[in-house]
Amino acid sequence: MIHSTLAYSAVAATKAGQSETGGKFATGRIRHGGRVVTTAVEHSAVLRPCQDLERRGCLVTFLGVDREGNVDVAELEAAIGPETVLVSMMWANNETGVLFPIEKIAETCRQKDLLFHTDAVQAVGKIPIRLRDTAINFLSLSAHKFHGPKGVGALYINRRTRFRPLIAGGSQENGKRGGTENVASIVGLGKAAELAAKYLEEGKCSIRSFRNRFEKSVLESVNGASVNGAGAPRIPNTSSFSFEGIESSAALLLLDRHGICCSAASACRTGSHDASHVLRAMNANGDSARRSLRFSFSRFNTEAEIDRAIEVVPKVIGKLRQSARPGAVAAAT
Repeated sequence: MIHSTLAYSAVAATKAGQSETGGKFATGRIRHGGRVVTTAVEHSAVLRPCQDLERRGCLVTFLGVDREGNVDVAELEAAIGPETVLVSMMWANNETGVLFPIEKIAETCRQKDLLFHTDAVQAVGKIPIRLRDTAINFLSLSAHKFHGPKGVGALYINRRTRFRPLIAGGSQENGKRGGTENVASIVGLGKAAELAAKYLEEGKCSIRSFRNRFEKSVLESVNGASVNGAGAPRIPNTSSFSFEGIESSAALLLLDRHGICCSAASACRTGSHDASHVLRAMNANGDSARRSLRFSFSRFNTEAEIDRAIEVVPKVIGKLRQSARPGAVAAAT
């Protein structure tokens, strides 16, 4: 059962195969009182399987985050007990871009002889990653997050980690995942990873400069605007804004009419009417979860596109606030 908990790339994002764990999990300890430790801000493809484990009688600890979205490693250490068999935490949050100290978390797990999995879907291709220098046992990634084909991903398994696939099948991929390989998509993933690594190695900072310029301009021109997670380390391409006096659903419609694509949370929450669990975890008493917008940038954006967004976003926010004022409709008529 625990395999699905970790299968972010395999089940929901990358289709890489439900095969994440081995070692202690294959022995069935989860079904006999073992505990999983994760966070309250994980992607739903990790969060919901963990919640399902709880309903089935397993022990799951969901660590909280502070108002900036940071997780406290000391709280993790306190949550780990003799019954703990797995820790799974995302490297970068898919809504705010906030980075967790994954190397430190992985080392903490290694010292306590625990297997550690990280959902790195948002981080790969955005920040330099050297797995040989970490104690990570399992890492999930997805090609479409670094401009590769959709529907293909990869699971990194540390060579020192015991592994048994969840689904028995053919001997493809050294017996780790049965089934005919999607060669074209695999090649596409590899080439996209190669190009992303080259971009990072060249030290080009256009994505971060795009985001920073956009955030600075919006904060200066829109009263009551704030950046979610601004005080925490973040990946360079993600900007999550909260705007007072608006509903994010209305803002999305107006921005789309102006050719500005953004989201109210993560793309994987499209169609959901629930407020973001990530933003609620960061501020349980506030309403920022229903008035937030997430903007994403890439190396293929242009200065002109950033200028356009800087021009349009304040106008849209202003229009929504004006229409929400009492008597606005009567005055308009």
